[in-house]
Amino acid sequence: MKILVADDEADIREFVRYNLAKEGYDVIVAENGREAVRLAEEYRPRLILLDMMMPEMNGSEACRAIRQNPLISDTMIVFLSAVCEEESLVSSYSAGADDYITKPVSMRVLCSRVNAIMRRHGGRSRQGDNRLIDDRHAFLTSSGEIRLSIKEFDILKLLYSEPSRIFSRQEIFKSVWGDEVVVGDRTLDVHIRHLRTKIGEQHITTCKGVGFKYEE
Repeated sequence: MKILVADDEADIREFVRYNLAKEGYDVIVAENGREAVRLAEEYRPRLILLDMMMPEMNGSEACRAIRQNPLISDTMIVFLSAVCEEESLVSSYSAGADDYITKPVSMRVLCSRVNAIMRRHGGRSRQGDNRLIDDRHAFLTSSGEIRLSIKEFDILKLLYSEPSRIFSRQEIFKSVWGDEVVVGDRTLDVHIRHLRTKIGEQHITTCKGVGFKYEE
C-alpha cells in the first residue's frame, strides 16, 4: 500500500518514511508541493501526508491540484503540519483534505492514526493497490482505470469486500439483484465472464458447486 509524504524538511520526511515503512507501507517522499502532485499522479498512492508550508506550491494548493486531477482525485489526503490556527484548518478542509494531524506528533501516534485512517477507508484491507471508485463504477489498478457496467461493478464490489471469501450464487443474487428479481445462473455467469475479461482472469476464482471469490 503506497503512501506519499510531502514535507520540505528532509529529517522529518525520512523519519516519517522510516516509521511508516516499518508498518508495512510503501512510502514515497516529496520535498515540495509541486513534486507531491507529480509523484501522486505517477505512483497513485492510497494516502498522501501533506505539510502545509512548502516551497513552490503549498499544501493547500497541492491538495486542490490533486482533487482536480480525475486520476487521483479520490486519494486520501491528510495534512501533517505544525500550523494549527483555525484559518489553516478551514483552508485545508476547503481544499479537500480528509483529515488534519498537528505536529509535533509522536511516530507511535502518527502510525496509529494512519492505520486507523486506512482501515476506515478500506485501505489496508484491500489487496495490493487495486481499488473501486463508486461514483464512476470503475476498478482502478496500477495499469489504469477500468470502467464496468453497474451489475459488473456491484458483483465485483461484493466479492472485493472480503477477499478470498467464497460468496455463494445465492448471496450474489440477493446482494446484486435483490429478493424480488428472478435471475438465472447463466446471467451471473455472463457477468462473471465479462468481469474476468476486463479485470483479468486471475482476480475472480470459481469454486465449483459453491460460488466465486476475489483474489489478488
